[in-house]
Amino acid sequence: MVSDKALFETPIIITNHAYRFLVAEQLAEIGLNGEIILEPERKDSGPAVAVASEWVFRKSPHGLIAMMAADHLIANPSALLDAYKAAAQLADDGHIVTLGMEPTYASTGFGYIKPGTALNASASSIAAFVEKPNAEKAQDYLASGYLWNSGNFIFCADVMRHEISQHEPKIAIAAAEAIENGKKDLQFFVLDHVAFGASPKKSIDYAVMEHTKIGAVIPTSVGWSDVGNWDSVRDLSDSDEAGNVVRGKGVVLDGHDVMIRSDDILTTVVGLDNVIVITTPDAVLVVDANQAEKVKSLVEYLSQAKHREALEHRRIYRPWGYYQSVDQGSRYQVKRIVVKPKGRLSLQKHHHRSEHWIVVKGTAEVTLNDDIRIVNENESVYLPLGCIHRLANPGKIDLELIEVQTGSYFGEDDIVRIEDVYNRT
Repeated sequence: MVSDKALFETPIIITNHAYRFLVAEQLAEIGLNGEIILEPERKDSGPAVAVASEWVFRKSPHGLIAMMAADHLIANPSALLDAYKAAAQLADDGHIVTLGMEPTYASTGFGYIKPGTALNASASSIAAFVEKPNAEKAQDYLASGYLWNSGNFIFCADVMRHEISQHEPKIAIAAAEAIENGKKDLQFFVLDHVAFGASPKKSIDYAVMEHTKIGAVIPTSVGWSDVGNWDSVRDLSDSDEAGNVVRGKGVVLDGHDVMIRSDDILTTVVGLDNVIVITTPDAVLVVDANQAEKVKSLVEYLSQAKHREALEHRRIYRPWGYYQSVDQGSRYQVKRIVVKPKGRLSLQKHHHRSEHWIVVKGTAEVTLNDDIRIVNENESVYLPLGCIHRLANPGKIDLELIEVQTGSYFGEDDIVRIEDVYNRT
């Protein structure tokens, strides 16, 4: 949607450092350039909006910003564009405008906005933001004309920058210093870790919107969902006559309103109703659909307990492609590695492991100490402990290989980079 150059400048994507290569890959897939700004840690939407406002302000002080969440579903993009056009004039006049979605049912999974006095034919002031209600309150909100809080905003950089400075000066200072002390890295801009880390962790609603006197809301109907939990995914998916949703390898017997998602492992549910089962190669989630919101609390608990599954994905994206864990034991690790055409890994060595590469697709150019060799499909090469080596893809198709590591330690910090085209030495 933001690829329409008649309406939008180059998009600014603010994301976590861990997702940088995935974001760059997805932009390339849709043929879109973007300015990718990397947060060193998660600080909620308040600091992200502060960074975006400061970033645009330095280029165009009264620049108009449309803030869009990356994980929302919009069934009618053209209607959303119309809403942004209607909001643009209000924003240019000094309002911070949010799009309030007209509710289609009494949801307990969304926050709500109470419209205030009319500002024009399409917009109102904001009387109140309210948190996710229980079922009874949700019915009252629906009957009273409340709107779903979509978290989509449009505002001018100088206006939002001023409001954040007024209501959350620590966030404003942290954003400015994080940009001032940040650095360019490949196609990314990395915010300064120390400065950004000093910012309070707050949503833009808590930081600004519940305090500002210049907020406005426009009722909008665009087929919106924030897809905030697995229950939302289930509701948005096609189901069978029993209300069951099965994606991948799953079977439901004598159950209703069940969702199964499993791409690799056969997952079965027998005699249960209203449950969601998500099976991945390294973890299984089983949750009552009415309590799907608690998954966020579960992830926080697992992260604090330092469970590996909550801290890293099985597939890790890199500027040259990605690698994916296949199996691991006390003295070995197996990975699947995919290198894009013309991609090159760093020239490197390891202190604690040796490696064996088996090419299953494409052609590999392998540097092994002073030797450079070509390894074709169904061929392999052994890289002994301590050798200097590099993997590259000289071909026009993806290079895929299986890497078997053996040794005493397999952490990524055992990579000693000697030379790297991606500035990671």
